[in-house]
Amino acid sequence: MSSTYRSLVSLSSPLRYLSSRYRTMSTSQTANPSTGEKDLVIVQKHQEVTLIGINRPEVRNCINTPAAEALLKAIQDFDNDESAKVGVLYGVGGNFCAGYDLKEIGESPPDLVSFGRGPMGPSRYTTKKPVIAAVEGFAVAGGFELALWCDLRVVEETAVMGVFCRRFGVPLIDGGTVRLPAIVGLGRALDLILTGRPIKGEEALQWGLANRLVACGSAVGQAVNLAQSLVKFPQGCMLADRNSALYASYSAKSLEEALKYEHENGLPVIISESIPGAQKFVAGVGRHGRIVVDELSTREIMHHPIDLSSFQCRCDIYQGRRVKNNMAVS
Repeated sequence: MSSTYRSLVSLSSPLRYLSSRYRTMSTSQTANPSTGEKDLVIVQKHQEVTLIGINRPEVRNCINTPAAEALLKAIQDFDNDESAKVGVLYGVGGNFCAGYDLKEIGESPPDLVSFGRGPMGPSRYTTKKPVIAAVEGFAVAGGFELALWCDLRVVEETAVMGVFCRRFGVPLIDGGTVRLPAIVGLGRALDLILTGRPIKGEEALQWGLANRLVACGSAVGQAVNLAQSLVKFPQGCMLADRNSALYASYSAKSLEEALKYEHENGLPVIISESIPGAQKFVAGVGRHGRIVVDELSTREIMHHPIDLSSFQCRCDIYQGRRVKNNMAVS
């Protein structure tokens, strides 16, 4: 396996120690034992949560070409791992990511002309599963764009985000001008894009840029806690709604098109998860606003059957076929 990317064994440390553990990782702890070389990206699994760490703390986790390739591979491996449900992206050593390595640009500029892999790695790759950014220290320039690429952002009170590349004439080409307006609105996005000013945790929370504001040193642990809360939900439904929201925000050309996609994208889940979920609710699970829905035995559900005789799925999308009124059409 490449020395730039290595997947480690499952974590055993309690969640409350996760953040401090990743802040204090030494070079020997992040080195590949087979080669002795440092891994540019570290991947660790905690149950159904995959942690992906950028490991260049000596340059505040700036990304260069090898690191970008390793990060994209780690993200793709997570996406293809059926046992992994949610990812957490973080930076080793107290900083999320300070952007692209300007030293590499100055000495040996990468190929930025062709439109392929994003310079920061996964910025042009769309995952099938949610990824949460654990933001501590600096998340600026391309690092800010990586945080925007994630579905959610857990941000420490002392973290600093911003378009710091404004000072050096480096444009946002990893989705920053696309995702930032979608998240906070055009007016606020232009404030950060044009001025290049920093934005800290409290203001980021007020803007909706930070989804959670946490104490200094706790971002990774809190992000894992948040990830584990997502794992408990029916995954098909959650992912279908995520896809519909992303389509409406970035791909739909009209309200009608977005609503149609939402309808067709959600139908398969009704049979697979919505009906069993309704049966659980009738059996008494999840009432009074309880978020965690425990599993019920088949016997308990059968005591509260639901009459489905009046329910007919007129349009079912399944494996590329459309079924209308019990007749399959192409």
